[in-house]
Amino acid sequence: MTHFLRLIRIKNLFIIALTMYAVRFFYFTIGGKISVDILFEQFNYFLLTISTLLIAAAGNIINDYFDVKADKVNRPEKLVVTKYMTKRRAIIWHWAFNTIAFSLGIYLSIFYHTFLYVFIQLISINALWLYSVYFKRKFIVGNVLIASLTSLVILLSGFHFYQICSYEINPSLHSKITIPISLDHAVSYWKKRFLDAGNFIFLLCFFAFVLNLGREIVKDMEDVEGDQLLQAKTIPIVLGKIAAKWIAFAILSSVPLLYVWFLSMHINQNHLLHLLATLPVFLSSLFVCLGLILLILTASTPKNLKRIDKILKLAMLVGIMTPFYWWLL
Repeated sequence: MTHFLRLIRIKNLFIIALTMYAVRFFYFTIGGKISVDILFEQFNYFLLTISTLLIAAAGNIINDYFDVKADKVNRPEKLVVTKYMTKRRAIIWHWAFNTIAFSLGIYLSIFYHTFLYVFIQLISINALWLYSVYFKRKFIVGNVLIASLTSLVILLSGFHFYQICSYEINPSLHSKITIPISLDHAVSYWKKRFLDAGNFIFLLCFFAFVLNLGREIVKDMEDVEGDQLLQAKTIPIVLGKIAAKWIAFAILSSVPLLYVWFLSMHINQNHLLHLLATLPVFLSSLFVCLGLILLILTASTPKNLKRIDKILKLAMLVGIMTPFYWWLL
């Protein structure tokens, strides 16, 4: 069981689930002017989360399936496929997870009368397969693809809450779903929050994209030796590790810069006490990012690069906690 959990990257899956429920917390607690009763919404959002986690787990399995040769060099102590699990069993788990996830996407699309759930799940499944087979070894394309899929999780969560207020409720369900204000008002409110003033969703998407893009480049720096066996064209292999460091530095520098911009906007729009309530998460993220930048520029060993990878995960957790800090506003 331990090896299987390592194969599907259980810690990463936990971060994805926490991210999705942080978005839900934002809409229902911070935004909380709309109260969609919990019976169907809570169940459907749980299914959406499970579907997303299964696709991510399947993507991790197929990534290891095609990376056995490189992983024997890069991280032999973490090798699962061929060492603790046959390739045949791994591919069965991959297809089983994707089948269940896609079935849940079909159910959600039918329930809410939209093709988007099916479309996004189908795109994600195929993108993760193509990444493992082809794009992972291409210059920067694989890095951007994984970072984009990570930010897509947040967009999909935001779309769900926009969708539940646009959804035309079946009269037979009135006893199970209650909206204390008019449906038209609910749709208008959430359209405005998500489309016109949905800064939270897009800000979180940006941070997820940037931090994951930087992390992918750092991981490529760790994996140069094994990736060379696969004739990969990653940034460190094509441009060298020094250039890769500066690229990661430039990418991660945008995080504190955007935070400063957002904070300046916050000063103009909110009371000083509200500003003070945002400082813990702002300062935490700022120090983490500045520390990462310094570590990247000075890192010279695989051990240092591994430490950077762990700190990047910490930075992601800090970002995920943002809605809970904003609840104080």
